[in-house]
Amino acid sequence: MEKKTLFKGVATALITPFNETGIDYDALGKIIDWQIDCGIDGLVIAGTSGEASTMSDDEHREIFSYSAKRIAGRVPMIAGVGSNDTAYALDLVEHACKAGADGVLSVTPYYNKATQKGLISMYTEIADASSVPVILYNVPTRTGVNIEPDTYAALADHPNIVGIKEANGNISKIVETMSKVHGKLDLYSGNDDQIVPLMSLGGVGCISVLSNILPKETMEICNRFFSGDVWGAANMQYRFHSLIDALFCEVNPIPVKAAMAAMGFCEDRLRLPLTPMEDAHKQNMLALMREQGLNV
Repeated sequence: MEKKTLFKGVATALITPFNETGIDYDALGKIIDWQIDCGIDGLVIAGTSGEASTMSDDEHREIFSYSAKRIAGRVPMIAGVGSNDTAYALDLVEHACKAGADGVLSVTPYYNKATQKGLISMYTEIADASSVPVILYNVPTRTGVNIEPDTYAALADHPNIVGIKEANGNISKIVETMSKVHGKLDLYSGNDDQIVPLMSLGGVGCISVLSNILPKETMEICNRFFSGDVWGAANMQYRFHSLIDALFCEVNPIPVKAAMAAMGFCEDRLRLPLTPMEDAHKQNMLALMREQGLNV
């Protein structure tokens, strides 16, 4: 059975706006609509950039239901279901599928981590439980565990596992992975400073933090590459390098939440242990945003 590509291009790893009482659904709805109006190819709801780890169980379920209704099939909705508790991840998968998600994104377990055998068992259970396509998310700097190329290869034959969001930063490892799974798993860049390099390895797009604030420009990077204008895509990668660095100068999503607040989309409100951006870092980021034509 040929696997379905969930999306090609850019899916925004969407922030979650909060207010003093919980999730700010008015702000979230406006952000969703703006992203879609800008032409985004997909939206990740309650992923790691969406501060899912500090949501209550009820909030996690409610945001899936609300977002599916708000998106209303206009673009693929990808639900963040990762957890270091596999039973909880399976519960989130069930709810996401019932809510109308088009796919799920599952980050590797953090703190308790896992052996490669454990990762295979966990992801197999998640994929077995899902009625929609599954994207694996590898970000060892945040979780402390890496999905090895042979592990990807072992998972690639599962009919529900369709893609990988790769943020390990190790191009050589990614080359090795693609040598084993190319044609079986779609590759998405999970690092905004490596969009073009990973597309050159056969990647079909990215799951992006940058596109929270610059959706059209992030999509243009991919569109130029896909149209054959590799040099133009590379030039855009260079152009946004300093801003991307600023968006990750403190732990994600602290800077991008501050950026979205400066653009008027939401409050600059995070949940502990995350705290608002240091002012010197913020001023540098805002200056770089202004250089890119953003009114902040």
